[in-house]
This record gives sequence, structure tokens and C-alpha cells, in this order.
Amino acid sequence: MATPAQDLDPVLDKDGVRLTVDDAIATVTLTNPAKRNAQSPALWRALTEAGRLLPGSVRIVVLRAEGKSFSAGLDRQAFTPEGFDGEPSFIDLARGGDAELDATIAEYQEAFTWWRRSDIVSIAAVQGHAIGAGFQLALACDLRVVADDVQFAMRETSLGLVPDLTGTHPLVSLVGYARALEICATGRFVMAEEAVSTGLANLAVPADQLDGAVHDLASAVLAAPRDAVIETKALLQGAQNRDYESQRSAERAAQARRLRDLAGLGE
Repeated sequence: MATPAQDLDPVLDKDGVRLTVDDAIATVTLTNPAKRNAQSPALWRALTEAGRLLPGSVRIVVLRAEGKSFSAGLDRQAFTPEGFDGEPSFIDLARGGDAELDATIAEYQEAFTWWRRSDIVSIAAVQGHAIGAGFQLALACDLRVVADDVQFAMRETSLGLVPDLTGTHPLVSLVGYARALEICATGRFVMAEEAVSTGLANLAVPADQLDGAVHDLASAVLAAPRDAVIETKALLQGAQNRDYESQRSAERAAQARRLRDLAGLGE
């Protein structure tokens, strides 16, 4: 990241989300520190749009946030009768039909799904509070680098809800069923040391070193050939749903493609 993201002209800058692109690295920044980057449907639509606007040159997407907190989670205004301006309140949604409610939640989830596309590697830089929807947004990324003041928490269950923004699958994959259940059911904080030891985070650093650590990780990923990273990411993602023999077969097929490409025999 030769040029700081904040010095670049934004590709997108609205509803608490800013997207900047510097050649192979895109940076998505949450830009409402006064509200601890609380989330809303408008912010989720902006995140979805950011994913759609990524140029084909982008290999790394860094997700970061301004201020002391990564994201304090869902803006509590969603639970008030008036909700957000121009949006149906959650109370109104609950009164609607099952199909309408399902479609609305699916639309919200789109903000959290594109980070695992096989053609990019996404890195979340997480400081301070990452609660509920904030925790799930960090979990949406491939990799997480955290500041030593990070505090993850899944508070949905404590509010009588469930985590529904795609966070349950990566959480179980990273820490296992028993610990994931305990984290969600109790709503307790997971601090930096535990995050690293359980696999929630790849690395924890002092807060003033967070940007530098993310830069180093991004540079290391960019050092490998793009097609090899894409194939490897797809291979590892599929491993969760394959048995041992099927994964062996997938490895052979992926390697055959790489060898043919390297030999100039690809399609």
C-alpha cells in the first residue's frame, strides 16, 4: 500500500462506507466513528455496492474502521418503532410474511458474503469493539489482524435473536462447535490473546502497529502469483465439504491446471 488509503480518491463514499483502490489493493473503511461504526441497512447496501465496484485488478481487500471501535454492531435504532428514515423498522419486518422477511435478511447478508470470493483475499483490521454485526463482518473476511485492545462479542443471543449475518459458519469453522456455542450463548468478550490462540485472529499487534501489520500481510500475499493464490483459496474453501479422497482428487485437478498454465498449455 504505497499510498495511504485515506489519500486516494474514493470509488465509493456513502452511508458510512468508503472504498478506495490502489492498484491491486482495495480498502473498505467504515467511516462513522462518532457512532462507533454502528451498522444499518443503508451501510449494508453500501458494503454490497463496494463489492460490486471492485476493479478486476484488485487482489487484496482490506477492511478497516475509523475511530477506537471497529464496529459496535447493529444500530439500536433498528429496534425502535420508527426505525431508520426511509426504512421499515425491524418491528414492521416482523409483522410481514415469511417470504418477505427471508428476502430482506438475505439482502442484508449480501454485504457479508462477497469477502470470500475466490479471486480476492480479504483482510480485516480490527481494533476495539467488534460486537454482533461487527464481529460477523470481521468473520466475513478471510484473515483477521487485530489490535491488542480488540473485544469480540456475539450479543445477538443476549437480545433474544440469533447471529444471522453469515457469522455462524466461519465461527464454528475457526473455533469449533463447543466454543462457538459458548461464545454466542454467553455473549462474553473474546480478547486478543484468546482470538489468536483459538484461530479467530491470525495476528495481534499493538494498536499503533495495526496498519503496518496489515500492510506486511497484504504484501506477502501479493508476492505469490495470483492464479496460484486463487486456486489455493478455492481448494482450501472446498476442503470443509469434501472427504479425504475427494480432496486428494481436487488437489490433483488444481495442480494439473497450474502445471498446464505454467507450461503455456492452459485453455
